[in-house]
Amino acid sequence: MQIDLKNMNITDAYNLISQKLTSWLHELIKLLPNIILAAVILAVGFFIARWIRNLAAKLIKRFSQNTSLNNLFVSIVYLTFIGITIFTALTVLKLDKAVTTILAGAGIIGLALAFAFQDIAANFISGIFISFRRPLHIGDIVKINDYMGKVEDINLRDTVLRTFQGQMVIIPNKDVFQNPIENYSLLGKRRIDMSIGVSYGDDLEKVRKVTLAAVKGLPGICEDEEITLFYQEFGDSSINFLLRIWVSTAEQAAFLNVGSEAIISIKKAYDENDIVIPFPIRTLDFGIKGGATLSEMTVNTTNS
Repeated sequence: MQIDLKNMNITDAYNLISQKLTSWLHELIKLLPNIILAAVILAVGFFIARWIRNLAAKLIKRFSQNTSLNNLFVSIVYLTFIGITIFTALTVLKLDKAVTTILAGAGIIGLALAFAFQDIAANFISGIFISFRRPLHIGDIVKINDYMGKVEDINLRDTVLRTFQGQMVIIPNKDVFQNPIENYSLLGKRRIDMSIGVSYGDDLEKVRKVTLAAVKGLPGICEDEEITLFYQEFGDSSINFLLRIWVSTAEQAAFLNVGSEAIISIKKAYDENDIVIPFPIRTLDFGIKGGATLSEMTVNTTNS
């Protein structure tokens, strides 16, 4: 409908405005039941969303102790139900096209963000899996890739280690999740493997007896595990064996201290029992074919 504004007088303008207002009022009256229903849906939906949020918070605490992950999960559940409530209310108000446009826009934005932040997303998802699987906990002594130390923090993006040299190492959760994790704290104890060699002239049965007696009863040794000794090879200048000692804790200081005390005790016991830990021996043979014996060689001591 075209309106001639030049020839319009005040009465015509008033009538036009009245018609428009009357038309809008009629449409509003028609939509009034839908508006009331949408308001009821919003009120009930927000109430149900809060109830579900509290229920989700209680349930997630049974499976995860990670506060950040718990809050994230609860927020996602809450916002999901809020979104469902709002979209339902818009549909009741016959705003289906607006709902479709919003969903399409959200999908495009989500796809673009996924490509732009794929590394962050990978670390984030890995952090979620780590929180549920819990292969490591704060305070555990672990080795990840080439880094060994104590876990200081686990969040949704990275894991923080304090190495035994005192450095803080931040490892992306993707690397933590996709690589082997050596967790020394899961068993609550650690094993020392000591390689020792004794002289060919020593009695091996005596060496076994003296060695086991020397380390038995040392402070910090795990009493539930047997100390074992295995002869392994005939070395160049010694017969080598492996001594295995379990330490009752995974802590690095205790682990190193037990190893140090074991070395001191074994050395003292060997000295008291005339057991020799030989130095490497090298034999020089000057009488090989085509050569000369040492006694036949002359040494020129004349200064040149």
